[in-house]
Amino acid sequence: MSFQEKKNIVSLCSTTLIFALYSMYVFQRYQSEIFDSTDTFKFWGAAILILIPVAIVAKIIIHIVFSIIHTIATNEKEPSFADELDKLIELRATRISHYVFVLGFVASMGSLVMDMSPNVMFIILFFSGFVSEVVGIITQLYLYRRGV
Repeated sequence: MSFQEKKNIVSLCSTTLIFALYSMYVFQRYQSEIFDSTDTFKFWGAAILILIPVAIVAKIIIHIVFSIIHTIATNEKEPSFADELDKLIELRATRISHYVFVLGFVASMGSLVMDMSPNVMFIILFFSGFVSEVVGIITQLYLYRRGV
């Protein structure tokens, strides 16, 4: 298994773990509070804005730990370059990931059109961000296995 595949598997696991822990925290907080219409937007805005730096910092730490463990276990260093194949695979995965997020965005706007609560819109946005990232990582794994 190549370094890129291992890195993507670790990224998939860390993304799932971070999202699961953070969503449990957010939904527990959501259930414990009583909202009026303006507080709903403030709550979900804060929840999504806090998720971004938390996920970035956690992924950086996990990537550093993975690189150290991989280097110790295999005596191989992380490749310091990305060739054309790596860039092509990343671009294709990013494109598919963006398509998935746009579909989630359209679904969240559709929930507003169907007179659902704004909470539904934010939950759909929240999950579509996660699903789009997972789809991007799985696409990269698939393309590394199959080749382009």
